Amino acid sequence: MAPRASWKGFINLSLVSVPVKAYSANDSSGNIRLNQLHQECNSRINYKVTCPKCGDIPRSDLVKGYEYSKDQYVVIDLDELELLRAKDENKAIRIDKFIHPEQVDPRYMSETTYYLVPDGAPGQKPFTLLREALDKKYLACIAHVVLHNKEQLVLVRTVENLLAMTVLRYESELKDIEQFNDEVVTTEISEDEYKLAEKLIDETTVDEFSIGDYEDKYHERLTALIEAKVAGKEIVASPDVKVAPVVNLMEALKASVQQIKGTDPEKTPPKRRRRAPVKEQVAKRGKTTKAKRKSSSGSKKTTRALADQLAAPKKKTTPKPKKKVAKTRKKKTG
Repeated sequence: MAPRASWKGFINLSLVSVPVKAYSANDSSGNIRLNQLHQECNSRINYKVTCPKCGDIPRSDLVKGYEYSKDQYVVIDLDELELLRAKDENKAIRIDKFIHPEQVDPRYMSETTYYLVPDGAPGQKPFTLLREALDKKYLACIAHVVLHNKEQLVLVRTVENLLAMTVLRYESELKDIEQFNDEVVTTEISEDEYKLAEKLIDETTVDEFSIGDYEDKYHERLTALIEAKVAGKEIVASPDVKVAPVVNLMEALKASVQQIKGTDPEKTPPKRRRRAPVKEQVAKRGKTTKAKRKSSSGSKKTTRALADQLAAPKKKTTPKPKKKVAKTRKKKTG
Protein backbone atom coordinates (compact mmCIF):
# COMPACT_ATOMS: atom_id res chain seq x y z
CA MET A 1 0.00 0.00 0.00
CA ALA A 2 1.45 3.35 -1.09
CA PRO A 3 2.03 5.92 1.69
CA ARG A 4 -0.45 8.74 2.03
CA ALA A 5 0.71 12.34 1.84
CA SER A 6 0.39 14.24 5.13
CA TRP A 7 0.50 17.69 3.51
CA LYS A 8 0.44 19.32 0.08
CA GLY A 9 1.55 22.80 -0.83
CA PHE A 10 4.44 24.85 -2.21
CA ILE A 11 7.99 25.75 -1.29
CA ASN A 12 8.18 29.49 -1.80
CA LEU A 13 11.56 31.06 -2.61
CA SER A 14 10.85 34.68 -3.43
CA LEU A 15 8.67 34.48 -6.56
CA VAL A 16 9.55 30.83 -7.30
CA SER A 17 7.03 28.20 -6.17
CA VAL A 18 7.81 24.49 -6.03
CA PRO A 19 4.75 22.23 -5.67
CA VAL A 20 5.53 19.47 -3.15
CA LYS A 21 3.93 16.70 -1.12
CA ALA A 22 5.02 15.87 2.43
CA TYR A 23 5.17 12.34 3.85
CA SER A 24 5.89 11.54 7.47
CA ALA A 25 9.42 10.15 7.82
CA ASN A 26 8.48 8.22 10.96
CA ASP A 27 7.46 4.60 10.39
CA SER A 28 5.31 3.36 13.26
CA SER A 29 3.93 0.31 11.46
CA GLY A 30 6.40 -2.00 13.19
CA ASN A 31 5.83 -0.61 16.69
CA ILE A 32 4.28 -2.84 19.32
CA ARG A 33 1.33 -1.18 21.03
CA LEU A 34 0.19 -2.42 24.42
CA ASN A 35 -3.48 -1.72 25.25
CA GLN A 36 -4.88 -0.99 28.68
CA LEU A 37 -7.16 -3.78 29.95
CA HIS A 38 -9.38 -4.34 32.96
CA GLN A 39 -7.48 -6.63 35.33
CA GLU A 40 -10.60 -8.60 36.28
CA CYS A 41 -11.83 -9.60 32.81
CA ASN A 42 -9.10 -8.45 30.37
CA SER A 43 -11.58 -6.22 28.52
CA ARG A 44 -10.08 -3.26 26.69
CA ILE A 45 -10.62 0.08 28.40
CA ASN A 46 -12.65 2.74 26.57
CA TYR A 47 -12.24 6.44 27.24
CA LYS A 48 -15.22 8.77 27.07
CA VAL A 49 -15.38 12.54 26.79
CA THR A 50 -17.20 13.72 29.90
CA CYS A 51 -18.37 17.15 30.95
CA PRO A 52 -18.69 17.63 34.75
CA LYS A 53 -22.05 19.38 34.21
CA CYS A 54 -23.56 17.64 31.19
CA GLY A 55 -22.10 14.13 31.44
CA ASP A 56 -20.92 12.21 28.35
CA ILE A 57 -20.69 14.34 25.20
CA PRO A 58 -19.57 13.66 21.57
CA ARG A 59 -16.13 14.86 20.48
CA SER A 60 -17.78 17.09 17.87
CA ASP A 61 -18.97 19.34 20.74
CA LEU A 62 -15.39 20.11 21.85
CA VAL A 63 -13.92 23.60 21.41
CA LYS A 64 -10.57 25.11 22.43
CA GLY A 65 -10.18 27.71 25.11
CA TYR A 66 -7.60 29.56 27.21
CA GLU A 67 -7.88 29.80 31.00
CA TYR A 68 -7.13 33.46 31.78
CA SER A 69 -8.33 33.16 35.38
CA LYS A 70 -9.36 30.37 37.76
CA ASP A 71 -12.14 28.44 35.96
CA GLN A 72 -12.56 31.36 33.54
CA TYR A 73 -11.98 30.59 29.87
CA VAL A 74 -12.04 32.50 26.62
CA VAL A 75 -13.08 30.33 23.68
CA ILE A 76 -10.79 30.39 20.61
CA ASP A 77 -12.47 29.27 17.40
CA LEU A 78 -10.41 27.68 14.59
CA ASP A 79 -11.91 30.13 12.11
CA GLU A 80 -10.56 32.98 14.23
CA LEU A 81 -7.08 31.44 14.06
CA GLU A 82 -7.34 31.36 10.29
CA LEU A 83 -7.92 35.13 10.25
CA LEU A 84 -4.49 35.63 11.86
CA ARG A 85 -2.74 34.23 8.80
CA ALA A 86 -2.43 35.27 5.18
CA LYS A 87 -4.60 33.36 2.72
CA ASP A 88 -1.71 31.33 1.28
CA GLU A 89 0.14 30.55 4.54
CA ASN A 90 -1.56 27.21 5.07
CA LYS A 91 -0.20 25.88 1.79
CA ALA A 92 3.29 27.34 1.72
CA ILE A 93 6.73 26.49 3.09
CA ARG A 94 8.14 30.01 3.19
CA ILE A 95 11.95 30.02 3.00
CA ASP A 96 13.43 32.69 5.24
CA LYS A 97 17.18 32.16 4.81
CA PHE A 98 19.87 29.65 3.84
CA ILE A 99 22.37 28.30 6.36
CA HIS A 100 24.91 25.52 6.78
CA PRO A 101 23.25 22.50 8.46
CA GLU A 102 25.76 22.37 11.32
CA GLN A 103 24.65 25.86 12.41
CA VAL A 104 21.51 24.34 13.96
CA ASP A 105 22.22 22.80 17.35
CA PRO A 106 20.67 19.28 17.61
CA ARG A 107 18.86 20.42 20.76
CA TYR A 108 16.43 22.36 18.57
CA MET A 109 15.58 19.34 16.39
CA SER A 110 12.18 17.80 17.18
CA GLU A 111 11.14 14.21 16.52
CA THR A 112 8.89 15.31 13.63
CA THR A 113 10.38 15.01 10.13
CA TYR A 114 8.72 14.91 6.72
CA TYR A 115 10.06 13.82 3.34
CA LEU A 116 9.27 16.29 0.56
CA VAL A 117 8.78 15.12 -3.04
CA PRO A 118 7.58 16.91 -6.19
CA ASP A 119 3.81 17.13 -6.55
CA GLY A 120 3.20 16.10 -10.16
CA ALA A 121 5.11 16.78 -13.36
CA PRO A 122 5.16 20.62 -13.00
CA GLY A 123 7.13 20.29 -9.74
CA GLN A 124 9.89 18.00 -11.02
CA LYS A 125 12.19 20.62 -12.58
CA PRO A 126 12.03 23.33 -9.88
CA PHE A 127 12.32 20.63 -7.18
CA THR A 128 15.45 19.20 -8.82
CA LEU A 129 16.92 22.68 -9.23
CA LEU A 130 16.40 23.54 -5.55
CA ARG A 131 17.69 20.18 -4.32
CA GLU A 132 20.84 20.23 -6.45
CA ALA A 133 21.56 23.86 -5.57
CA LEU A 134 21.37 23.04 -1.85
CA ASP A 135 23.43 19.90 -2.38
CA LYS A 136 26.15 21.61 -4.37
CA LYS A 137 26.57 24.48 -1.92
CA TYR A 138 26.03 22.24 1.13
CA LEU A 139 23.23 24.44 2.46
CA ALA A 140 19.86 24.05 4.17
CA CYS A 141 16.81 26.31 4.49
CA ILE A 142 15.18 27.87 7.52
CA ALA A 143 11.50 28.25 6.72
CA HIS A 144 8.02 28.73 8.18
CA VAL A 145 5.03 26.47 7.57
CA VAL A 146 1.62 25.91 9.16
CA LEU A 147 1.16 22.32 10.36
CA HIS A 148 -1.87 21.17 12.35
CA ASN A 149 -3.15 24.76 12.63
CA LYS A 150 0.11 25.96 14.16
CA GLU A 151 2.93 27.89 12.51
CA GLN A 152 6.16 25.94 12.80
CA LEU A 153 9.81 26.81 12.28
CA VAL A 154 11.39 24.12 10.08
CA LEU A 155 14.74 23.10 8.64
CA VAL A 156 14.68 21.90 5.02
CA ARG A 157 17.74 19.97 3.85
CA THR A 158 18.71 17.39 1.24
CA VAL A 159 18.55 13.67 2.05
CA GLU A 160 19.81 11.68 -0.93
CA ASN A 161 17.41 12.52 -3.80
CA LEU A 162 14.70 14.00 -1.53
CA LEU A 163 14.24 17.03 0.68
CA ALA A 164 13.63 16.51 4.40
CA MET A 165 11.69 19.01 6.51
CA THR A 166 12.28 18.80 10.28
CA VAL A 167 10.23 20.81 12.77
CA LEU A 168 12.45 22.93 15.02
CA ARG A 169 11.88 24.04 18.57
CA TYR A 170 11.94 27.75 19.30
CA GLU A 171 14.55 28.93 21.78
CA SER A 172 11.78 29.83 24.23
CA GLU A 173 10.73 26.15 24.26
CA LEU A 174 14.05 24.99 25.72
CA LYS A 175 15.15 25.41 29.32
CA ASP A 176 17.91 27.92 29.94
CA ILE A 177 21.25 26.16 30.40
CA GLU A 178 22.35 28.66 33.03
CA GLN A 179 19.85 27.29 35.55
CA PHE A 180 21.90 24.08 35.66
CA ASN A 181 25.30 25.70 36.16
CA ASP A 182 25.20 25.13 39.93
CA GLU A 183 24.94 21.38 39.30
CA VAL A 184 28.39 21.26 37.65
CA VAL A 185 31.50 21.74 39.79
CA THR A 186 34.87 22.18 38.12
CA THR A 187 37.30 19.51 39.35
CA GLU A 188 40.99 18.99 38.74
CA ILE A 189 42.00 16.25 36.26
CA SER A 190 45.51 14.81 36.33
CA GLU A 191 47.59 14.50 33.17
CA ASP A 192 47.62 10.68 33.47
CA GLU A 193 43.83 10.55 33.75
CA TYR A 194 43.43 12.78 30.72
CA LYS A 195 45.88 10.79 28.60
CA LEU A 196 44.27 7.47 29.49
CA ALA A 197 40.78 8.83 28.77
CA GLU A 198 42.03 10.20 25.45
CA LYS A 199 43.44 6.80 24.47
CA LEU A 200 40.21 5.09 25.50
CA ILE A 201 38.26 7.47 23.23
CA ASP A 202 40.70 6.96 20.35
CA GLU A 203 40.22 3.19 20.54
CA THR A 204 36.45 3.52 20.06
CA THR A 205 36.49 6.30 17.45
CA VAL A 206 35.49 5.35 13.89
CA ASP A 207 35.81 7.16 10.58
CA GLU A 208 32.39 6.12 9.31
CA PHE A 209 29.10 5.66 11.14
CA SER A 210 25.73 4.23 10.12
CA ILE A 211 22.67 4.17 12.35
CA GLY A 212 21.69 1.04 10.42
CA ASP A 213 24.32 -0.90 12.40
CA TYR A 214 22.08 -0.64 15.48
CA GLU A 215 18.88 -2.57 16.17
CA ASP A 216 16.04 -2.06 18.62
CA LYS A 217 16.89 -4.74 21.19
CA TYR A 218 13.89 -3.85 23.35
CA HIS A 219 11.54 -4.46 20.39
CA GLU A 220 13.13 -7.88 19.81
CA ARG A 221 12.82 -8.88 23.47
CA LEU A 222 9.24 -7.64 23.70
CA THR A 223 8.32 -9.60 20.56
CA ALA A 224 9.87 -12.75 22.01
CA LEU A 225 8.00 -12.18 25.29
CA ILE A 226 4.64 -11.84 23.51
CA GLU A 227 5.25 -14.94 21.38
CA ALA A 228 6.22 -16.94 24.47
CA LYS A 229 3.13 -15.86 26.41
CA VAL A 230 0.83 -16.59 23.45
CA ALA A 231 2.38 -20.07 23.25
CA GLY A 232 1.85 -20.54 27.00
CA LYS A 233 5.55 -20.84 27.79
CA GLU A 234 7.06 -20.00 31.16
CA ILE A 235 8.81 -16.64 31.28
CA VAL A 236 12.33 -16.79 32.69
CA ALA A 237 13.94 -13.55 33.82
CA SER A 238 17.31 -12.65 32.37
CA PRO A 239 20.23 -12.82 34.81
CA ASP A 240 21.18 -9.48 36.33
CA VAL A 241 24.38 -7.98 35.06
CA LYS A 242 26.41 -6.86 38.03
CA VAL A 243 28.27 -3.65 37.42
CA ALA A 244 30.91 -2.70 39.94
CA PRO A 245 30.45 0.82 41.30
CA VAL A 246 33.01 3.35 40.16
CA VAL A 247 34.99 4.13 43.31
CA ASN A 248 38.12 5.51 41.71
CA LEU A 249 38.18 7.21 38.31
CA MET A 250 41.74 6.13 37.58
CA GLU A 251 40.98 2.48 38.36
CA ALA A 252 37.90 2.60 36.12
CA LEU A 253 39.96 4.02 33.25
CA LYS A 254 42.60 1.33 33.70
CA ALA A 255 39.98 -1.43 33.70
CA SER A 256 38.32 0.02 30.58
CA VAL A 257 41.56 0.10 28.61
CA GLN A 258 42.47 -3.40 29.81
CA GLN A 259 39.05 -4.60 28.64
CA ILE A 260 39.62 -3.19 25.16
CA LYS A 261 43.14 -4.62 25.25
CA GLY A 262 41.73 -8.11 25.82
CA THR A 263 39.18 -7.93 23.01
CA ASP A 264 39.80 -10.53 20.30
CA PRO A 265 39.18 -8.80 16.95
CA GLU A 266 38.72 -12.18 15.22
CA LYS A 267 35.72 -13.04 17.43
CA THR A 268 34.08 -9.66 16.92
CA PRO A 269 31.74 -9.69 13.89
CA PRO A 270 32.47 -6.88 11.44
CA LYS A 271 29.95 -4.10 11.26
CA ARG A 272 28.42 -2.79 8.10
CA ARG A 273 30.10 0.42 7.07
CA ARG A 274 28.12 2.87 5.02
CA ARG A 275 28.74 6.49 4.30
CA ALA A 276 26.37 8.90 5.96
CA PRO A 277 24.35 11.16 3.64
CA VAL A 278 26.18 14.23 4.96
CA LYS A 279 29.53 12.77 3.92
CA GLU A 280 28.13 12.05 0.48
CA GLN A 281 27.16 15.70 0.21
CA VAL A 282 30.58 16.85 1.34
CA ALA A 283 32.24 14.48 -1.15
CA LYS A 284 30.30 16.09 -3.98
CA ARG A 285 31.83 19.41 -3.05
CA GLY A 286 35.27 17.85 -3.29
CA LYS A 287 35.86 18.01 0.46
CA THR A 288 36.35 15.34 3.08
CA THR A 289 35.31 15.06 6.70
CA LYS A 290 37.54 12.11 7.55
CA ALA A 291 39.91 12.88 10.39
CA LYS A 292 43.52 11.85 10.21
CA ARG A 293 44.19 8.84 12.35
CA LYS A 294 47.35 7.03 13.40
CA SER A 295 47.81 3.42 12.50
CA SER A 296 45.69 1.11 14.67
CA SER A 297 48.63 -1.11 15.59
CA GLY A 298 50.70 1.79 16.89
CA SER A 299 47.70 3.21 18.77
CA LYS A 300 46.92 -0.12 20.47
CA LYS A 301 50.56 -0.63 21.48
CA THR A 302 50.62 2.86 22.97
CA THR A 303 47.37 2.20 24.83
CA ARG A 304 48.56 -1.13 26.20
CA ALA A 305 51.89 0.34 27.27
CA LEU A 306 50.17 3.26 28.99
CA ALA A 307 47.69 0.97 30.74
CA ASP A 308 50.45 -1.40 31.90
CA GLN A 309 52.53 1.52 33.08
CA LEU A 310 49.68 2.95 35.16
CA ALA A 311 48.58 -0.45 36.47
CA ALA A 312 52.04 -1.54 37.62
CA PRO A 313 53.35 -0.17 40.94
CA LYS A 314 56.23 2.21 40.64
CA LYS A 315 59.55 0.81 41.92
CA LYS A 316 62.51 2.84 42.98
CA THR A 317 65.61 1.71 41.15
CA THR A 318 69.19 2.84 41.57
CA PRO A 319 70.98 3.67 38.34
CA LYS A 320 73.74 1.23 37.40
CA PRO A 321 77.20 2.63 36.59
CA LYS A 322 77.84 2.81 32.90
CA LYS A 323 80.58 0.56 31.55
CA LYS A 324 83.19 2.10 29.34
CA VAL A 325 83.39 0.42 26.00
CA ALA A 326 86.61 0.74 24.07
CA LYS A 327 86.05 1.92 20.56
CA THR A 328 88.01 0.28 17.73
CA ARG A 329 88.81 2.06 14.56
CA LYS A 330 88.42 0.32 11.27
CA LYS A 331 91.42 0.25 9.06
CA LYS A 332 91.05 2.04 5.80
CA THR A 333 91.35 -0.19 2.77
CA GLY A 334 91.91 0.55 -0.81
